Amino acid sequence: MEHVPPPAEELALLDHELARLDARRSQLLVRRAWLVSVLTPPAAAQPPPPFAGSSGPPPPGPVPFGSPAARAEQRSAQNVLLTLGGLLLAIAAIAFTLVSWGHMGIAGRSAVLAVVTLAALATPALLLRRGLSSTAESLAALASVLMVLDAYALHRVAVPEAGGAGFAAVASAVLAVLWCAYGLLLDRLRLPLPLAVVSAQLPLLLWAWSAGAGASAFGWALLLTAALDCAIAVRVTRLPVRVTACVGCWTTGLLGLLVALGQSVSAGSAPAALAPAALLLTGAAIALAGAWRAPAGFAVAGGLLAGLCGVAAGGGVLRAGADWNWSVPVYLLCGVVLLVAVRAPLPRPVGQGVLWASSAVVVAAVLEALPAVGVSLLGPVSRLDEVWSGVPDGGVRGALGAGGPAWSHMSAAPVVLLVVAGLAAWAHRSWDRLIRAVGPVVSPGASWRGVAGAVALGLGWAGLVVLPAVLGFPYAAAVAAQSVLVAGAFAVAVAGLRRGAGAPGATALVCALAGAVSVGLLSLAAQGATYAGFAVLLVVCAAAAVLLEGVAGPVAQSPGAPVAPSVRLPWIAQTVAGCGAVLCATVLARALGASWGLPVHQAAPVLLVVPVATVLLGARLGSRPSALPVELAGASAAAVAICMALPDLPFLALVLALCGVLAAGTAVRAERRPVAGYLAVALFVLATWVRLSASEVSDPEAYTLPVTVPALVIGALRRRRDAETSSWTAYGPGLAATLVPSLFAAWVDPHWLRPLLLGVAALVITLAGARLRLQALLLLGGAVLALDALHELAPYVVQVVGALPRWLPPALAGLLLVVVGATYEQRLRDARRLKETLGRMR
Repeated sequence: MEHVPPPAEELALLDHELARLDARRSQLLVRRAWLVSVLTPPAAAQPPPPFAGSSGPPPPGPVPFGSPAARAEQRSAQNVLLTLGGLLLAIAAIAFTLVSWGHMGIAGRSAVLAVVTLAALATPALLLRRGLSSTAESLAALASVLMVLDAYALHRVAVPEAGGAGFAAVASAVLAVLWCAYGLLLDRLRLPLPLAVVSAQLPLLLWAWSAGAGASAFGWALLLTAALDCAIAVRVTRLPVRVTACVGCWTTGLLGLLVALGQSVSAGSAPAALAPAALLLTGAAIALAGAWRAPAGFAVAGGLLAGLCGVAAGGGVLRAGADWNWSVPVYLLCGVVLLVAVRAPLPRPVGQGVLWASSAVVVAAVLEALPAVGVSLLGPVSRLDEVWSGVPDGGVRGALGAGGPAWSHMSAAPVVLLVVAGLAAWAHRSWDRLIRAVGPVVSPGASWRGVAGAVALGLGWAGLVVLPAVLGFPYAAAVAAQSVLVAGAFAVAVAGLRRGAGAPGATALVCALAGAVSVGLLSLAAQGATYAGFAVLLVVCAAAAVLLEGVAGPVAQSPGAPVAPSVRLPWIAQTVAGCGAVLCATVLARALGASWGLPVHQAAPVLLVVPVATVLLGARLGSRPSALPVELAGASAAAVAICMALPDLPFLALVLALCGVLAAGTAVRAERRPVAGYLAVALFVLATWVRLSASEVSDPEAYTLPVTVPALVIGALRRRRDAETSSWTAYGPGLAATLVPSLFAAWVDPHWLRPLLLGVAALVITLAGARLRLQALLLLGGAVLALDALHELAPYVVQVVGALPRWLPPALAGLLLVVVGATYEQRLRDARRLKETLGRMR
């Protein structure tokens, strides 16, 4: 083999490249050593700075020994050792104070603790001068623990008669001052100042506890502590101190506000609610003061908290003594009034927080009212087992399955929903004025105007849905009112979609559909209400579908092109309305059969009036996009009729035959012929089989062969005229008309003659299909032959399996899987080859 380049030349190139890499590596190592020396300077002296304007490596200098990873590990180990040492010293000091205290006199004990504490406090100053900051931090932590122990010792020795909570309050205040002074004196220590902030959280709370104060005093103590934390967080620039103060502020502040909120909600009169309101307003002032100079995220949170506190304060005074159900509108009113604060000269993030607070109050009020809407819409489901049981007692409340006491707790729901809907409607109509008002705070896009309109429609509809049950309407009046509401919602949806208002139109459509379902379920309680309610729904849905025809028309003009949402939404609305009309007609047809007193199977043909109408309507609609969904809805009614006729075979055969006629009539249209034609043949054949089974015919061949022979002759003539005709079209129906009933008869025939003749006929058909390359003959004949052979061999297979050991069948199955897995690729190729062979057949 010849080398290109020659080996000697290639070796020289490799040596040159390795030398270059070594030189580059040495340069990078020198640069790295200098960077490490800059980042981790020795304690004695700082490394010399690099030459000004130099981009190359620095001048040679002392390089720290060892790799940076090793030094990092050494530093981590040092911190661990120092932490463990300080912890052990603290444990020893605690043990000395608590356990060994009694073995020394008062002077000795005081002297030991004082000396050790002073030493622990003074040593960090010396260590910081020598650059041993980690050791200084450990000793400062130990000194902090010793100071706490000193306070405990002072209480036990000097003032044992003082209360524990009161002395702890004074001690925590003194410790906070001492730690603050110590941290300011040794400003390189990071622990004392955060410890001072933590200790400052306790004095007021411990004082309130020692004084046996009530909940209000605890609330004031928490809020004043939060105010102190807020001032520290705003004015102190050190990050550890600021973080500690922020955590303390949020913790104590939220706890204090929760105490105030609980008192405000439970207040029985307006004077009793004034004290909690003052607490809440103080919390709001603290939140605003902190948010004024806080970063954007904290400012928004502060504005949100301040707004919620203001709503809770005002609402607590106004609702004091009132029932809780009517307290929600009061809080909602306060939340709406809070929007006035948006015009105040607040920083933009704070104003956004206030706006979020108002929105949160409104959303909470709406959520509180939603259970009433759910009961109004879904309540009739609880009475589905009492269809046509008569007008329920208690009016519409009885029809919804909820009595008067339940609705008395939801009496304010329509007020809340309608008020919020009115606000959203005003925002939709006065959008430009609203934008100018809230411009300094938020800048909503133009799409939010549609959202406001949609919210107004949805909540207004929800409030009107709840109103009949809240007012206790009679049953008939409630059904009529809900029907009118559904008609109005459909009208608004049609008008909105025709104008191109997508969000309001879609919302109105959803409300109309939900209301239609609710009215339909509500009307099932009485027979007359069922006819009236579903008739109105049928007319409304049909009218909506007709009125949307002109808007949904462009979808049909470009079926292959992408459709814009503004065009797709009217088409969806028209389709849903059309299918809803078909569903209402189906319910009316079923109700008509029940009114006539017909059994379920005898009422099945009555339902076929609906698919007859949809077939005619589909022919009228032609190629419009809504035609197919409407026809499928009618087909579902036909499927329901078939299910109803299942208990009686003669009626089932009649219904199947009628459905076959409908399918055949649909197949007259060219665009429906490929599916409807096959469906018609299948229904006719199935109707024939059911009729034979109902007549207890034991020899179906006498009835099927006269059909099969002419069908095969007609198929052969068609293939002679058109060689491209599929064998399934030419011979499939004729063969299936005889083979399938004969197969069913053979499976229940205890004799051998019929299975033998059927097997011979199936074998002949299979061989003919393989010889003539006809797919229908091959597959139908092969399937019938296999099933017939399985029927004949089944008893022997059962005997053989019963005689085999129990472990053998799983072993054989496992061996088969292993063999198939080992030859998986070959089996795939065989399957593809078989598929291609069948695909080439006609």
